[in-house]
Amino acid sequence: MTADGGAKERKPVFYGWYIVATCIFIAFVTNGARNSFGIFVLPMSDEFEWSRGTISFAAALGFMVNGITQPFMGQLLDRFGGRRVITVSIAVFGVATVALSLTFHYLFLIFLFGIVSSIALSGMSLNNTGTLLSRWFRRRRATVVGLNASGLSAGGLILVPLGMYLLQSTNWRITWVAFGIAVLALSVPLAFFFLKDDPRDMGLSPDGDDEPADTPGSPASRRIAGILDTDQWKESYRSMPIWQMTIAYFACGYTTAVLSVHFVPFADSLGIGPQTAAFIFALMMGLNVVGSIGAGVLSDKFSRKNMLGIVYFVRGTAYMLMLASVVFFDLGTVALLIFAIVAGVSWIATAPLTTALIADVYGVRALGTISGVAFLVHAVGSGISIWLAGELFDLTGSYTLPFLIAGLMLFPASIFAFSIKEKKYSSRYQPVEPAVMPAAGD
Repeated sequence: MTADGGAKERKPVFYGWYIVATCIFIAFVTNGARNSFGIFVLPMSDEFEWSRGTISFAAALGFMVNGITQPFMGQLLDRFGGRRVITVSIAVFGVATVALSLTFHYLFLIFLFGIVSSIALSGMSLNNTGTLLSRWFRRRRATVVGLNASGLSAGGLILVPLGMYLLQSTNWRITWVAFGIAVLALSVPLAFFFLKDDPRDMGLSPDGDDEPADTPGSPASRRIAGILDTDQWKESYRSMPIWQMTIAYFACGYTTAVLSVHFVPFADSLGIGPQTAAFIFALMMGLNVVGSIGAGVLSDKFSRKNMLGIVYFVRGTAYMLMLASVVFFDLGTVALLIFAIVAGVSWIATAPLTTALIADVYGVRALGTISGVAFLVHAVGSGISIWLAGELFDLTGSYTLPFLIAGLMLFPASIFAFSIKEKKYSSRYQPVEPAVMPAAGD
């Protein structure tokens, strides 16, 4: 009740949450379709008589092109806004996904998946949607970026086994068409109608705070920016934190992309059926939802760099446990279940933590480009791991060596994350200026 006895006016839902919901769904559909590439490896290889290394090269090229174009797409977002870049990218991605059903030659797969689809993915990536969300939220930044990343995990949880079921019920061509139509019919309209570039365009402040961000004495205006805050992305690479995050991000890309493409084939090499493998992969994606959201919420309350270091360490431990279970105990399905449970909470969690930490240290004015460059390094690691795993499998008939390399890389990445001087550089730990009080008589 108000002071005059009237009913208290209910505050409307902050529009930023509609942006969050839209970005989650976009990640769910588009990345779910993209990360389902692993279920197509065996049927397409069998039909066209491609080696594991051959089809792995197409996937690796896709990750590399996605990374190379990410900084440019981030720069486009910084310049023209997220709504335009993300909506057009989704449309191109959907058309390319449908067209993959027409694959008749290896070069056709390379062109569509490795180039066209990958460039489009850069425009609607977690990096770009995370940048957009970072402009709508400040206090809850890591939480909402973590929620956004959970959409990718949910896509793996639902769309990978659904795609496997559809593939086995029909064929791989119809499955590609189904994924593409879902992207075009669902994600494009949502992005077009709901995405907005900046809360100020709607007369709002980040987090839905009552006072506009530029009001003197408001919490947002009294918070001193980090000492490395910049509107020039090149300036960020003259300081240590971005290098520490970027080098660790290389290991992140290396250790996640190899699973997206080679997890189902790896399970097949252990004598585990594709349906069971898809279920275990889905379980890992489901736990990823918990991991990405949980890491975001915790890092909004505690140190982001410590959470990031813990995530890398947990993922490295998961790899070691899985390999030990397979090599020394021949556990097979049990080994993959152990891996899914331990790794599930850490796979996507690095993305929201890294994006939020970059925003805290370097600000949001050039965030799309800065995080895009970091993601480029992430993608280089992704491409190398996918290609190398395929080649090493062709040479050794086993995935033990490529997965061992991946696991070992995560422990140095954890050290790099822990060593970031967050309290020195992050805007979260900068002093807050006293509120400006009106002079007497004003």
